[in-house]
Amino acid sequence: MESAKKNKGFLAWVERVGNKIPHPFILFLWLIIIIAVISFVLNKIGVAVINPTSGEVVEVRNLLSADGLVNALKTMIKNFTGFAPLGLVLTMTLGIGMAEEVGFMSSLMRKTMLGAPVKLVTFVIALIGICANIASDAAIVIIPPLAAIIFMSLGRHPIAGIALGYAATTGGFSANLLIAGTDALLQGITNEASKIVNGPEIPVAANWYIMIVSTFVLAIICTIVTEKIIEPRLGEYKGSKISEKQDLTAEENAGLKAAGIAAIIYIGLLVISLIPQNSFLRNPETGSITTGSPFMSGLIPIILILLLVTTIPYGKKVGKIKSSGDVPKYMTKAISSMAPFIVLAFIIGQFLAYFNWTNLGLVLAISGANLLTSLGFTGIGLFVGYILLCAFINLFIGSGSAKWAILAPIFVPMMNLLGYHPAWTQFLYRVGDSSTNIISPLFTYFPIILAYMNEYDKKSGVGTLLSLMIPYSMWFLVAWIILAIVWFTIGLPLGPGGFIFQ
Repeated sequence: MESAKKNKGFLAWVERVGNKIPHPFILFLWLIIIIAVISFVLNKIGVAVINPTSGEVVEVRNLLSADGLVNALKTMIKNFTGFAPLGLVLTMTLGIGMAEEVGFMSSLMRKTMLGAPVKLVTFVIALIGICANIASDAAIVIIPPLAAIIFMSLGRHPIAGIALGYAATTGGFSANLLIAGTDALLQGITNEASKIVNGPEIPVAANWYIMIVSTFVLAIICTIVTEKIIEPRLGEYKGSKISEKQDLTAEENAGLKAAGIAAIIYIGLLVISLIPQNSFLRNPETGSITTGSPFMSGLIPIILILLLVTTIPYGKKVGKIKSSGDVPKYMTKAISSMAPFIVLAFIIGQFLAYFNWTNLGLVLAISGANLLTSLGFTGIGLFVGYILLCAFINLFIGSGSAKWAILAPIFVPMMNLLGYHPAWTQFLYRVGDSSTNIISPLFTYFPIILAYMNEYDKKSGVGTLLSLMIPYSMWFLVAWIILAIVWFTIGLPLGPGGFIFQ
């Protein structure tokens, strides 16, 4: 009976289809082959469009021609080293990875969550879980089991804590109160795609304002869904596993105190440096801090330094850093974990460069914009349809950067030609990409969460986890779409240098 159920239904179909999708590297290799063939065919039949911004005729260029093959060979290394997200993501990894290696992130999360007021514990865990994506995927492994321990210590069902932690860290992955690695990763791909139509570039903080608001909205949704839907459904916990509070050691407390002092000093010096109107961190022409300033363009290095000046004192106090040589050792270990991303960056860089060279993105963008304009399909209807498309694709392709590398060259130029800023297109993608992470059985951390649940209930399976996650996913999607519509209606900026309209 179980086998029959497993082979039927929508979820089984999703699993079968998803398992047929190759590794992202192979996927992009196939995409390069596909665009080469398409460019050959379209070039031979003379496909061309008129660029509405310049009036020039845009023809599809043949990637399989002599010019195309020579260009591919000459630019291969440049396409890799010039792939914008590569340097940004690796820079963030130096700091975040080191913080993970010495245990700073784990101690900080345990300290903040275990000390949360009982009445606010659900909201606080949700808020920290959402913001924990600054630690990348590590948060998905750390937050759910800690949330289970906290819930059980308060007499609540531990699986509800796991569900909350997973929903916050994974479904709310795109939101944050701070600039995270996701912002840097997507920004680079967005700017590469915007170049197709000579569109504006966006800074790394282009979605910051709306993501700050999104963080609180999603934390509230997490709280309501957990307390009103998930916990009543689970009922009282009657398992045999007892609560084991993971209190911080004296060394960890001392380390956090040292890190806190270092953070205060560093942030204080940064604020003092920003105060003068002619500060070297402000825009030299306008004096602005948020627009066109060295502060915003250097935000990733500034965050890296913050991570280092807090992690090193912590590491010394807990005995993880005993000499200066330990610092590069931990950085090396952190960077080594990024090898799969580096390999993927190579092939994505080639794909984007070849896609741009063929003019396929420009032809698709102009044709799509013309079609949508003729159908009158713009505005809110376009935004909702685009979000739902991204949410659906996310069920099959887990890598957010891989999906965006496919979609950005089409949708960023198309929306650009319709008058919408790349920052807005990027935000709408993030809504769809984040909301359905938790209901995809193909997601990398899905089995790990199942293992956490099995510690408290051996009978928990895929269906159990999906049934717990669907309410979060659907309400995230609904709430985020409503927020997008409200933001669009009011016309607020999305962040420093990020707007709805061009």
